[in-house]
Amino acid sequence: MTQTAAARPPGALRRVTEWTVRRVTEPGFLTATLQTLKSVVAAALAWWFSVAVLASEFPFLAPWVAMLAVHATVYRSLWHGVQTFVASTLGVGLSFVIGNTWGVSVWSFALALLIGLILARIPGIRSEGVAVATTALFVLSSGFTDQEPLLLERIVEVGVGVAFGLAINLLVIPPLQDRQAARYVDSINLRMGELMVEMTDQLADSWDTEQADSWIQETESMSRQVNQAWTYVWFARESERANPRAYLSRRESDRRPARQHENQKAGYGEILSRADEGISHLRHLARTLRESTYAEGAWNERFRTEWVAIVRDAGRAIADPDADVEPVHERLDSLARELSEDHDLPESSWPTYGSLITSMRHIAVIVDDVASSRRAREAN
Repeated sequence: MTQTAAARPPGALRRVTEWTVRRVTEPGFLTATLQTLKSVVAAALAWWFSVAVLASEFPFLAPWVAMLAVHATVYRSLWHGVQTFVASTLGVGLSFVIGNTWGVSVWSFALALLIGLILARIPGIRSEGVAVATTALFVLSSGFTDQEPLLLERIVEVGVGVAFGLAINLLVIPPLQDRQAARYVDSINLRMGELMVEMTDQLADSWDTEQADSWIQETESMSRQVNQAWTYVWFARESERANPRAYLSRRESDRRPARQHENQKAGYGEILSRADEGISHLRHLARTLRESTYAEGAWNERFRTEWVAIVRDAGRAIADPDADVEPVHERLDSLARELSEDHDLPESSWPTYGSLITSMRHIAVIVDDVASSRRAREAN
């Protein structure tokens, strides 16, 4: 017996609602929705222009090309629009050559497709090269005639499609992918900080090899997420090219005080690089803890208490740069000095404690860098 919606547990319904709200409010979702609407508007306007102004008998090329010309960034719309125009023009020319020479048949269709796919591999139009074959097939299958003047009309329609696609993408809230990049980069920092806090909850009492292995696996998962995040960072950088919104943002930053302007050099790439480095040190820390589970003897309680508190505060600072925590560097130095003066500390413990302190020193530097870079970015 299946469970009805009315009988669904409130907790499950709440989680579904929260997930839906979170996805809908993500910058990536909003941008994708806006780009979809812009594709529809560009195609509809291109079709109207072909019918009302050009009086085209087959007004399909302009809206089709216009829809293809609306890309995720203005730069891509410009660059791919040029490629689409060249490829579609080649496709129109190919269809007229084959249609006027051999007519329209299954063999001419196959020949147009073969030549179109070969031309699609030409360097410079390879990204949109398939438009050579598809445009040729569209023209051949749309009531092709041997009227030579139609060749120029088809090329004009292609140009109209590119122009409308580029114009709509450029003039109607041109996409700027910085929020997506910021959200993704911040999610990595949050995940790293939450893992450190989770580790301290267990380290304050006891842990075993299985728990340490799960921490290592989590850091490996975060490293894979970093690789994905670089795609968003590169996308954000590309979205600033040929984008009037990015130009206006830079002009606004130029009006800010010089000191604040210097801080704006910190970007997503820098934060992501530092986060990637921090994940490597965190993985090394987790491996050290795993190896320590095989060691004999109990941990020094003073070291455990102070070191765990430092790790917890560092995790909180990475997850939230505005968190009110005591400086980590000074506490690590103080802990190292206290342990060096403790003559009762077994010598066999120093390799482990020293490794954990060293790993936290590296992470502490990254905590400061991530916090300062993020504040600088949010000030832009």
